[in-house]
Amino acid sequence: MTALRITVGELYPELMSTYGDRGNVETILHRCGWRGIAADVIQLRPGDRIRPGEVDLIIIGSGGEAEQALVASDLAEIKGPGIREAVEQGAAALAVGTGFELFGHFCQPGDGPGLPGVGLFDAWTVRRHAAVGGHYDTITEARADRAIGDVLIRWGDTLLVGFENHSGRTYLGPTAQPLGKVIRGYGNCGDGFEGVLLRSAVGTHLRGPCLPKNPQLADFLIGAAVARRNGEARLQPLSDGLEDAAHQGAIQRARQAARGPDRRLALPVLHRPVSGRVPRRPVARAFSARRGSAIRQHRRPVGED
Repeated sequence: MTALRITVGELYPELMSTYGDRGNVETILHRCGWRGIAADVIQLRPGDRIRPGEVDLIIIGSGGEAEQALVASDLAEIKGPGIREAVEQGAAALAVGTGFELFGHFCQPGDGPGLPGVGLFDAWTVRRHAAVGGHYDTITEARADRAIGDVLIRWGDTLLVGFENHSGRTYLGPTAQPLGKVIRGYGNCGDGFEGVLLRSAVGTHLRGPCLPKNPQLADFLIGAAVARRNGEARLQPLSDGLEDAAHQGAIQRARQAARGPDRRLALPVLHRPVSGRVPRRPVARAFSARRGSAIRQHRRPVGED
């Protein structure tokens, strides 16, 4: 039997990982390794293009608003075409937080010009205003301006858990499908839904990172990546004792959290982009060497001696 292999494209590893989003990549690598699936990682920085036939799973984390502005034009102009084509060809994707916002049509910051988006998702984000330096004097001030706290959403028959911290509202267009229904928390724009799902591409506000305590979502992405590279392949179940404990603990914490009126943001509701994509600004290219790495098997799948 031919060994299974996938390639993961990690976007802006130094800039877009404010919330420990490297943990999402590590989760993919370990869950592949435990199943004997070889996983290579290509780290893509400013100036690097995405070759659609080369990547099976694209991951971008969440950075601060300054980092988001720094990568926006490069993501839209240099990497955007490859991202859209790869997902169209069956590649999986995970976009989190401010990375999720940039995978839509555009993101409108509270101050300054709008940021161009990849246009993969029929979605756009409008932010109220940005605190100077991203810092607030008190947690009360931060909560008045941002959606902060544990999130619990229903994704099909599964509950997904995570932590949200965002000041913008993300609106979904008519062709967009939400990732799930909000049980606890705020979600996209207070409309009862969180994230977006397009084929095997996921956009979400679940930070923290989200995959270690949501193994079902991790396996959804791995399964799509394996199928894209190797044809249909059934993933062996894993003994997820630690993951399930973290998942259940996060669910319990989210259920106990009260959702008060102060958690709702007072932002204008935009129904459609007025003029399509915002103008794009050039970003200076930076030289970057691509580094690849493979993960070996560390844990046996369930039922294997």
